[in-house]
Amino acid sequence: MDILAQLLVNGIIAGGTYALAAIGYSMVYSILKFINFAHGSVAMVGAYIVFGLTVTVLHLPIGLAFLISMIVTGLLGVLIEKAAYKPLRNAPKLAPLTTAIAVSFVLDAVVMMVAGTDIKTYDVKYQTYAIGPIYITSVQILIIAASLFFMLALYFLLTRTKMGKAIRAVADDLSMAEVAGINADLVISSVFFIGSALAAASGTLIGLDTNLQPTMGFNITVKAFAAVVLGGLGNVYGAIAGAFVIGIVENLGVWYIPPVWKDSIAYGILILVLLFRPAGIFGSKEQASSGVLQ
Repeated sequence: MDILAQLLVNGIIAGGTYALAAIGYSMVYSILKFINFAHGSVAMVGAYIVFGLTVTVLHLPIGLAFLISMIVTGLLGVLIEKAAYKPLRNAPKLAPLTTAIAVSFVLDAVVMMVAGTDIKTYDVKYQTYAIGPIYITSVQILIIAASLFFMLALYFLLTRTKMGKAIRAVADDLSMAEVAGINADLVISSVFFIGSALAAASGTLIGLDTNLQPTMGFNITVKAFAAVVLGGLGNVYGAIAGAFVIGIVENLGVWYIPPVWKDSIAYGILILVLLFRPAGIFGSKEQASSGVLQ
């Protein structure tokens, strides 16, 4: 039972980081009806920006570097949308999907050229605490707190602000929102900024808990995409729930399978959901087809 409790806590920690990445996926799908497969690489870039600001370049406090990374990565997301996706809004769905994959490869290659291909770790000192049978580090406590903070902030943004209402309106019907006087381009840019900033937070928190490598974006992509599909395409809160399910299931899975196969659990969940409930656990066929932001 002690091992079970530890694995559950580890799963919640992992789920929190996956949720931050999954939010961006879900929000973009809600509005543009396509999966941004470059999202994981954007998260990786955000994590490397923090590394550069804290370890190799300016030696800033990690909190300040974290904030700068979220802003810079958010602007990177807006730039990617303007340069790579906006010209293809009326193109066949395969075109932006292919472009997203190409953007992912470009981001990975740029980071490899600038930072190298070797594994890197943040220069962060941490303490380990024992809470009954559970061991948790100060970094993992930070991960849980940061994940909860950003999810609550997103909830407030979507439900209590003018921009949140505009995002929901555009997600519901872009054409009708424009008729009502909403600037859809501004909303789309805002969604990419928010999603990319949260992706940077996700990548950084994952890096704090494990390590950094240029290929980490692919794993983030798979976990976040699986969470979105599991929760229901276009359902932000479903994506968050799906992320925690995947985090918990994959950590419990190492109780029965070798740890090297841990990442394959997300693939298995993704395949099962697509086979038996393509709309996701919390979604419906109508939401999956319309992409309504819930």
